[in-house]
Amino acid sequence: MSTHAPNEARIIPLRPQTSPPGSAGATRAPQQPSGAPETPAPREPLWRDLIGDALRRERLAQERTLKDVAETARISMPYLSELERGRKEASSEVLAAAAKALGLGLADLLSLAQDELARYARSQVGQSQVGRSRLGRGRTSPTTQYDGLCLAA
Repeated sequence: MSTHAPNEARIIPLRPQTSPPGSAGATRAPQQPSGAPETPAPREPLWRDLIGDALRRERLAQERTLKDVAETARISMPYLSELERGRKEASSEVLAAAAKALGLGLADLLSLAQDELARYARSQVGQSQVGRSRLGRGRTSPTTQYDGLCLAA
């Protein structure tokens, strides 16, 4: 049964609020049970951040300039910069062009980003004692059991 009023819209934020507590734009956080330590949940990386990091790492490893890669990919230099900083969500065509300009295939670029995401997931499983206790003895966590790439549109 729902706990909200029938004519009241529920708002589910996609990102945590960053305004300081007590400011006019801040939303009220749910109450912690008494005695529970306040630990902020780590922010899960966004796909655009992972892709951008992979693009920048590869470009710097090749000692190429932003201008050079942007011209080769036939995309604007400011747009490529925005991609590398995780500010823009690129289409698959743009990602393929940027990857090709770096001598990679689209699958290679996505694999680099997936490796980072898998590394993040493993570090979170390693830090989570609650997750381990629920799995039972002798079982592995779902994130360490499967090491594959899944993309959904």
